[in-house]
Amino acid sequence: MGKRKSRAKPAPKKRMDKLESVFNCPFCNHEKSVNCTIDRKELIGELTCSICQERYSTTINNLSEPIDIYSEWIDECQKVNDMDGEISPRSPPLTHHASW
Repeated sequence: MGKRKSRAKPAPKKRMDKLESVFNCPFCNHEKSVNCTIDRKELIGELTCSICQERYSTTINNLSEPIDIYSEWIDECQKVNDMDGEISPRSPPLTHHASW
């Protein structure tokens, strides 16, 4: 009589590495000082620096991760720095009011 063949064990599932949720601050340059909080009910992601108290918040979707929010913040900072000194055609004219 022949020996029965045993079934091969299924391959173990690959675990994804956990992404960071603590980042470097682009304003004060401290390492690992920016914490990310995600409110999935309200669909808001917020970054806060524990040193200089700089904050950034944005709307998120169900697939958003902390690194996505941080990348968006960095992109927004670069956009503002590139526009610094330039007046865009969409911005309202600069006027001085006596009430100020």
